[in-house]
Amino acid sequence: MKKQTKKFDPIKLEIYKNRFFSVAEEMGAALQRTSFSPNIKERVDFSCAVFDGAGKMIAQGEHMPVHLGSMPLSVESAIKNVTMNRGDTVILNDPFNGGTHLPDITLVRPVFLAKERTPSFYTANRAHHSDIGGMTPGSMPLSREIYQEGFIIPPVKFEENFKIDRSFMKVLLANVRTPDEREGDLLAQYMAARVGEMRLLDIVKENGKAEVFRYMEELQDYSERMVRALIKGIPNGTYSFTDYMDDDGFSDNPVKIAVTITVNGTNAVIDFSESGPQTLGPINAVYAITLSAVFYVFRTLVNYSIPSNYGCMVPLKVIAPEGLIVNAVRPAAVAGGNVETSQRIVDVLYGALSGAMPDRIPAASGGTMNNMTFGGIHPDTGEPFAYYETVACGMGARPDRDGIDGIHTHMTNSMNSPVEVLENQLPVRLKKYGFRRGSGGKGKFKGGDGTEKSFEFLTESNLCLLSDRRKHAPYGLHGGSSGKTGENFIIKNGKKIKLPSKFNISVKKGDVFTLRTPGGGGYGPA
Repeated sequence: MKKQTKKFDPIKLEIYKNRFFSVAEEMGAALQRTSFSPNIKERVDFSCAVFDGAGKMIAQGEHMPVHLGSMPLSVESAIKNVTMNRGDTVILNDPFNGGTHLPDITLVRPVFLAKERTPSFYTANRAHHSDIGGMTPGSMPLSREIYQEGFIIPPVKFEENFKIDRSFMKVLLANVRTPDEREGDLLAQYMAARVGEMRLLDIVKENGKAEVFRYMEELQDYSERMVRALIKGIPNGTYSFTDYMDDDGFSDNPVKIAVTITVNGTNAVIDFSESGPQTLGPINAVYAITLSAVFYVFRTLVNYSIPSNYGCMVPLKVIAPEGLIVNAVRPAAVAGGNVETSQRIVDVLYGALSGAMPDRIPAASGGTMNNMTFGGIHPDTGEPFAYYETVACGMGARPDRDGIDGIHTHMTNSMNSPVEVLENQLPVRLKKYGFRRGSGGKGKFKGGDGTEKSFEFLTESNLCLLSDRRKHAPYGLHGGSSGKTGENFIIKNGKKIKLPSKFNISVKKGDVFTLRTPGGGGYGPA
């Protein structure tokens, strides 16, 4: 935190907070409106943010927590690896070079003021693409190494001197199952970055460079002060918690995730050193994901409407040694780390803090995104199709109220897939979709119920699932009971077959697959 040399205007600070936030939100609106895939247009599986000239985040939209806490490392990687000039845009998805998992493609665009030779800002957005190649449709397979998961993009130029690199686009689109949809979504991301650029230039034109730059810094300092005030309110001490992933998809062994949080004054050290080693299966998280989960948890505990930016992380030191499940190294399979392990990291962080802040921390929510992908050849068109969605669980009960039924929580903020869109665009029929009554944990305050969703396949398809909390239930707090674990099963020729939490299988026309998602934990004795 820099030393205050001149008193700032709090009214102007609030105005700038909302102006930068509105830039990120407008980027998101442009991306959603112009995208092609249901995952982006309907489920809103994307995120947008604005950065200063040093690559430090200024503001983010109310989008995906797992994207936004990790996106600064993408911007950092783009700046480090590519010389960006006026009219350039960088693209990347490499989890070991600023990304998270391969379906999440990030675009980074530098913003230059008139006559300036170095960028004054960067706009960035990340969207989850429904297919990026790899061994299965949807690019979320039960994989053993990253090379099975799809097309890897290191930080390279997507656009140079205001011209999109069509040679790169040809190579990318030749490696995916749904090239028209991919091209449309990428161009939507590109235009969203351009929208952010125009709005930032408007802000500087209206208010002057000196004032805009000053309040950019003030906003980051303000967020830092608020997080430090939060940490100061936590009793000094050491707080630990351990939980487990069910398995990695290849072994039945549980995977340990452990954290120790040490609070000292206005600083906190978050240490994951006692977590288990990276696994053969695809639940490994790269460091950016662990950092994102820490960012999210501490940001949620600040009671004020502060901007989510670089300043939030300054008081926090994250220790995650390489080679662990929370900081995997190449060529680890990582498709599920971004979506499944991120949720368990949040669970252990809240679990540790529940001992220090019992009146602030909720019981565990469902703890899984229930990542379902399927694809094949569409019987009506003869063309490949690929689909991805996550299915909501129950929210954990809170210290003063019940959890919410059937809602995406913590590291995901995606929306429901409308039944009409699903059945109109894909060869599936929804047989059942509703709440899984009684799945929430009991307590003074009840955990939210999970959901039940059944798909009938109308053509032969490949079906993949990466899920968790099928063995280790979402915990209750302070006397509340655990939520129910999830279930997966398929009905083939009238026979019900139980399925594990993670699998790749082939399904036939008429097969019905059902997901029953976990409920949230209860809070307090019933």
